[in-house]
Amino acid sequence: MPRQPRPGKAARWIAHTVTGEEAGKTVEQLLIDSMRISRRMIQRLTRASGIQLNRRPAYLARLVRQGDVVTARLDWAEESGLRPVPMELAIAFEAADLLVLDKPPFVLVHPPTPQHDATLAHGVAHHLLQSGVQTKVRPIHRIDRDTSGLVLFAKTAVAHHRLDLQLRDHTLRREYLAFVEGGVENAEGEIDAPIGKHARSTELRAVRPDGEPAITRYRVVERLAGATLLTLELETGRTHQIRVHLAHLHHPLIGDRAYGARESALLRRQALHCSRLSFLHPTTETPQTVEAPLPADLMQLHERLRLG
Repeated sequence: MPRQPRPGKAARWIAHTVTGEEAGKTVEQLLIDSMRISRRMIQRLTRASGIQLNRRPAYLARLVRQGDVVTARLDWAEESGLRPVPMELAIAFEAADLLVLDKPPFVLVHPPTPQHDATLAHGVAHHLLQSGVQTKVRPIHRIDRDTSGLVLFAKTAVAHHRLDLQLRDHTLRREYLAFVEGGVENAEGEIDAPIGKHARSTELRAVRPDGEPAITRYRVVERLAGATLLTLELETGRTHQIRVHLAHLHHPLIGDRAYGARESALLRRQALHCSRLSFLHPTTETPQTVEAPLPADLMQLHERLRLG
């Protein structure tokens, strides 16, 4: 059962006023359809007395009328699930319901095994604890270890569910900057190529007819000496999608030792950076855009390519 917040910490609730079109629905239907709360979360809220109708405990089967106010609790104390590790975090944006970090390269977002204890998620666990927030660490999306840039975390289960819905219906937009080998011919385009497991490696992926649908859109930002700077937007989120698609386009990322044609003397990692996230705030539903500039190693790469 979810634990109650620590004494002195006021509970946070979200409210919805029933419209004429919604009248006659049950409280449960309203929570799912209008307030976008998952069935699993409704079960947890029920156990924690976290659902109210007109400020009184609500039965899920109760029919609502126009003007009724249904409220659901946003927060309760729960274990993070990870050992908090003090870590310097580059916070690009933070609010009561979410956290956006600018991840440096060579750092994992989340531990693949319990033995990994220095990931970004461990640092987030420590940051939340220091901020007085007792909750699980919930990344909305992930980027590769050697990729830098923005990573979005939810601070509440409700925010996680709502942001995950945006990720699934493509209203949460992820944009990347990438330095690729060679001159990309078209000024813009779309790579529509299914991605599946690599025939010779369990860790790698490849374009294959029986793979999962995958779409990446690209646009040329700048043509450089033997390279091109692209901006890319993901329509889907397959493992290594950008890296696989660019290699399929015959313009692999500079420094990509797994999918590139060769190692690069210019960079120790793949030249990929998540530069912008656009989404609706999970509670206020206002549009939110967060940006992160190129890190130092990619700025240096950019300058060297400009100079030829």
